[in-house]
Amino acid sequence: MKIVIIKYNAGNVQSVLFALERIGVTAQLSDDIEIISKADKVIFPGVGEAGSAMNYLKEKNLDKVIKELKQPVLGICLGMQLLCQHSEESNTKCLGIFNEKVKLFPSDKNLKVPHVGWNTIYDLKSQLYKNCNEEYVYYVHSYYVEVGEHTIATTNYILPFSASIHKNNFYACQFHPEKSGSIGETILKNFIAL
Repeated sequence: MKIVIIKYNAGNVQSVLFALERIGVTAQLSDDIEIISKADKVIFPGVGEAGSAMNYLKEKNLDKVIKELKQPVLGICLGMQLLCQHSEESNTKCLGIFNEKVKLFPSDKNLKVPHVGWNTIYDLKSQLYKNCNEEYVYYVHSYYVEVGEHTIATTNYILPFSASIHKNNFYACQFHPEKSGSIGETILKNFIAL
């Protein structure tokens, strides 16, 4: 099985590669359109800023290839946000695979933004969460997707938001499964098994 991690200028790719190695999976890191298109599974991670990340994807024509993928795709953190319609971060038009909009957390005197650390996911749906319970996962983000028709896991921080979304062959997590211990490993295994 060929697993490809999309290489672009917003990567947390090393931690994803190491997490996959821990579950016995070897992945290839690539920005080559043909290699990505022929993969059995594609992982689209991301840490960084939406506007510059989208500009880079467009420069490399990766925006077009991602939209056309038919195999299972897993977006992580910024990768999830870029799969949505629009981000308030730099007023960015994203890939539009999900109709959702990405919003900045409202200010809250008791809770800091960015949301950094461990928080519980609940209301789990889809094969991505097979053998998973309400457990703590690791977050680092200032922007969120509201709970909606594509939500398959929810977290509450300042307000309830989509911890994870799913539409057709596209799955995505706002949290970092690669940094979320045993539940993260289970989620990655479930994705590989799709």
